[in-house]
Amino acid sequence: MPYNQKLAYRLRELLADVPEVAEKEMFRGITFMVNGKMCISVSGMEQLMVRIDPEMHDSLVEKNGCEEVIMRGKSMKGFVYVYESALKTKKELAGWVTLALDYNPKAKASKKKK
Repeated sequence: MPYNQKLAYRLRELLADVPEVAEKEMFRGITFMVNGKMCISVSGMEQLMVRIDPEMHDSLVEKNGCEEVIMRGKSMKGFVYVYESALKTKKELAGWVTLALDYNPKAKASKKKK
């Protein structure tokens, strides 16, 4: 499954000191799980999928290079796509990583499959 290796590497650098990070192939790319919960994903070749506080969703999708995640025709509040064009600097990427990490303790873990 092809995904943007350079963007994944940049994420690895920012997450290097974060405890309980694991990588998992999903969402057409590589997902960084924190504390067993989806946190941020390099999805395809040009975007991240970031899990954020649903309360911030509407204001964040207004940002340049960001759009809401729609799955099976339904808006996924609390998940946004951020295009690589809006992640040119370390500071820009770090801002999105911080939003994802800030929400992670409050995020619900998905149910384990039997």
